[in-house]
Amino acid sequence: MKKRGLLWGSIVGFANGFFASGGGIIAVLVLKKFFSLDEKKAHATSIAIILPLTLAGLIVYTVKGFSDMSVILRTGAGSALGALLGAMLLSKLPSNYIRIGFGLVMVISSFRMFAG
Repeated sequence: MKKRGLLWGSIVGFANGFFASGGGIIAVLVLKKFFSLDEKKAHATSIAIILPLTLAGLIVYTVKGFSDMSVILRTGAGSALGALLGAMLLSKLPSNYIRIGFGLVMVISSFRMFAG
């Protein structure tokens, strides 16, 4: 079990570091399929996984000069507020609504990436 966690954690971390996003999406899928977590627990656990991914990425991108700290500071408070509201909503919605919403976000994101 520990080896599987290390393997999948490395894959999730690589995706997040390489794409500067997406680790949470992969984490949710991995947590559901390979760790048998239910929908809500997979989403909530992925948030805890994303924190160290984000901090590691922030350090590397900032040191390399790829991030804009003024934008980070201006949008950080709004992002934190949105995360609180989203987490509160997650606890209240039925799992099938969460699954449908997550799927729609993935489809729309995929389309936008391919369409440019």
